[in-house]
Amino acid sequence: QKHKVPALKHPARAWLKPKPFGKQVPDSVMAESAPDSFIPSQLRVESWEGVQPYFEELLSREINSLDAFHTWLRNRSELDAVLQEDLGWRYIRQTCDTGDERKKDALHFFLREIEPHLAEYSDKLNRKMLELPYPEQLREEKYKVYFRAVRKETEIFRQENIALLTEAQTLANEYGQILGAMSVNLEGKELTLQQAAIYLKEINRSVREEAYVKINQRRLDDKDTLDDLFDKLLALRNQIAVQAGKANFRDYMFDALGRFDYTAADCEAFHSSVKEFILPLIEKFEAIRKQKLGYEALYPWDLEVDPDLKKPLKPFVDARELIEKTIRCFEKVKPEYGELIRLMDSQGRLDLDSRLGKAPGGYNYPFYQSGLPFIFMNAAGSLRDMVTLMHEGGHAIHAWLTRNLELTAFKHTPSEIAEVASMAMELISMEHWEVFFENPDDLKRAKMYQLEKILGILPWIATVDAFQHWLYTNPIHSRTERETHWLSLMEEYSGKVVDRSRYPEFDRTGWHKQLHIFEVPFYYIEYGIAQLGAI
Repeated sequence: QKHKVPALKHPARAWLKPKPFGKQVPDSVMAESAPDSFIPSQLRVESWEGVQPYFEELLSREINSLDAFHTWLRNRSELDAVLQEDLGWRYIRQTCDTGDERKKDALHFFLREIEPHLAEYSDKLNRKMLELPYPEQLREEKYKVYFRAVRKETEIFRQENIALLTEAQTLANEYGQILGAMSVNLEGKELTLQQAAIYLKEINRSVREEAYVKINQRRLDDKDTLDDLFDKLLALRNQIAVQAGKANFRDYMFDALGRFDYTAADCEAFHSSVKEFILPLIEKFEAIRKQKLGYEALYPWDLEVDPDLKKPLKPFVDARELIEKTIRCFEKVKPEYGELIRLMDSQGRLDLDSRLGKAPGGYNYPFYQSGLPFIFMNAAGSLRDMVTLMHEGGHAIHAWLTRNLELTAFKHTPSEIAEVASMAMELISMEHWEVFFENPDDLKRAKMYQLEKILGILPWIATVDAFQHWLYTNPIHSRTERETHWLSLMEEYSGKVVDRSRYPEFDRTGWHKQLHIFEVPFYYIEYGIAQLGAI
């Protein structure tokens, strides 16, 4: 899962005509402009020349009062929101259908032809703003936080990095295309990896092992392709950091992500705490599982089956049922939360089912112009899929509740807090999971599974974060060294109960399945921080 972080740094509302439910994402979504809008409603982002005049006007405008400064901030915010929404739909359409070259080209057009200019003009506008006396006059905390972030952006901006950032972002999008093309054959059916993962819950152990092998072998088939992709990203990211005057890409990203309140040392302390306090709990869970199953050895394909060998929980049959039950569940939390999901459904803002050609993972994409977000995920009928919609629904509620904030920048919630909204909704919604599980025993099983998983994810978070620290503070390394270090971290954070000796080749590149490493580097420790907040 991931809360989608829009590419625009400063990327607020209108209603859209109803769109049909399903995988067809509208080709053009334009919100109506308010009467005093800076941007006309008919604006289409078809070339930089069509957008540039609005930036030029902001850059050249004379600002001689605090009121004029407020107007300037609102106008800039509106322009950024319009562009963020345009980019958002391009991204969504491409992830919903990675095999469509037109959708890929449309996204890449924005990344290559629009985004570089935006980066340049954003820096110019930042500098203009900071040179004015008015930021110092705005004492409210929301402005202090905003201007602090702008100062940091200005500090790390380098003109020569624009092309490199564009290239890195374009390359990162290839990850979804590679994973979206992956499928395996089980029981004579061609399945996405998400659909195949359902078989890991089957009572028949040989069926689980077959699914485990085929899923991991399919990823391994693209090992060289994914390693080639990451090698290119690693080199680009390291060059960006050096040109920005940073010792390494980790230090660069701490600034770029606005991590003002914690350091790399704090992350390392988190890793150690997980190892000391959480890992022993996970080992106890696994030891109980092994005892209940009566196995001499507990293998990776034994971790999702019910420990009492009961049939897999089936909270929903298809995306339509998942939506309807989620609406009822959210209504029990708070009526307007259910209404939000119903509205998103009617406006075509949900694409939930897993299918071939769809990018992996899940996200909530907030829209700062129209206000109504979009949820993307790969549901195949499992409990985990249901929890994913609780998670992304939490993001959607958070995005919706911030839609009327004055500036776009205020709506762009830092990831550590954005993930509290999603992970807290996973837990809050548990009080009403009877919507999905009428049988009390099934409801108890589902809750126990969730409570174990929210702790069980913490060692994986520590592993992924520690791995990224190593990757970027040791950018000159071989693939063998990379695999060796990953395996050492797996050994450190995986406990001793599960026997992973049967298929060691799968573990060497286990990090390939974590899309954040490819697409949004260093965005992962936030899940750990937020999980503690949610608990």
